[in-house]
Amino acid sequence: MKFWKMHGLGNDYIVIDNREGQISNRDAPRWAKMLCERRFSVGADGLLLVCPSQTADIKMQMFNADGSEAEMCGNGIRCFGKYCYEEGIVKKTEFTIETLADIKYVWLILEANKVLFVKVNMGEPNWQRYSLPMLGEGTCIDQKLQVGEVSYQITGLSMGNPHCVTFVENVDSFPVGLVGALFETHKIFPKRANAVFVQVLNPCEIRVRVWERGCGETLACGTGACASFAVAKKLGRVQDKVTVHLRGGDLQIATGEDGIIYMLGPAENVYEGRLFKESLL
Repeated sequence: MKFWKMHGLGNDYIVIDNREGQISNRDAPRWAKMLCERRFSVGADGLLLVCPSQTADIKMQMFNADGSEAEMCGNGIRCFGKYCYEEGIVKKTEFTIETLADIKYVWLILEANKVLFVKVNMGEPNWQRYSLPMLGEGTCIDQKLQVGEVSYQITGLSMGNPHCVTFVENVDSFPVGLVGALFETHKIFPKRANAVFVQVLNPCEIRVRVWERGCGETLACGTGACASFAVAKKLGRVQDKVTVHLRGGDLQIATGEDGIIYMLGPAENVYEGRLFKESLL
C-alpha cells in the first residue's frame, strides 16, 4: 500500500488513497494508531484517507494519532488537496472536498505544475455551545472557566471541530503542555476540545499555540488558527486580515463581508513509500 508523508507547517500526516476501501471504517482507527506511532512506524499527527464522495469531488477522512476521527483539519485539508491534484485524482485547481464537518472549497496555487499553496474556504464559525459540543446553552464568549486552580477567560466555538480559545500575555512561555491537557478533557466539553492559546502582537499579527485533542501540542493547527482569528476579530482585537504565527510557520487568515473565513498556507510532500502489511500485524 502506497502512502505519502506530508506536512502543513510541521503538522504532519500520512496520506493514503483509500478509494477502493482497502482500509475499512472499522479498521481505520487501529491503522491510524499503528501508523502514527513515532519511532515504531511512519509517525505522524494524523492519518488522511482519500475516499469517493457522492456530494463533492472527493472525500477526506481524518484520524488523529490516538485513533479518534476528526471532523475537519485545516493543515490536513491543504495537504489533502495537494495530494489529490499531484496524484491525478482530481484534475482541476479548484474543487470541493467532503469532510465530516461539511463540504470545503479549495483553490490550488501552482508553480511548474506543483502545488505550493492552498487556499481554503473554512466557512463561518459557529458560536453556539451545542456545536462543539459544550455544556450549557447559548454562547460562551469571553467568559470565565475554572481550570484546575486557575480561572481563565475563554471563548468556545466550532470551526468544523471544537475549539476553546484563551488569550495570554506571552504564548511562548505559557505552559501549553500542562494547561492544554486540562482544557481538552474538561468536563464542560463532553467530546473534548482543542485548546488554543493566543497572543495578540498587533491588529495584523497574532501568535498561536494549540493543544489538539488526540494529538497533544502540534507545530501548527489550521482550524485553531482560524478559531483564534475569529475570536480576536469578534472581540475587536484584530483587523479583517492577519498573519497567524504558529510554531511551524505562518498562515494568512482573512474574512470577507459574508463572514466566511479563508485560510491560505503551504503544503509539503516529505517523501513517498510503501507499507508492508506483515510489519503492522
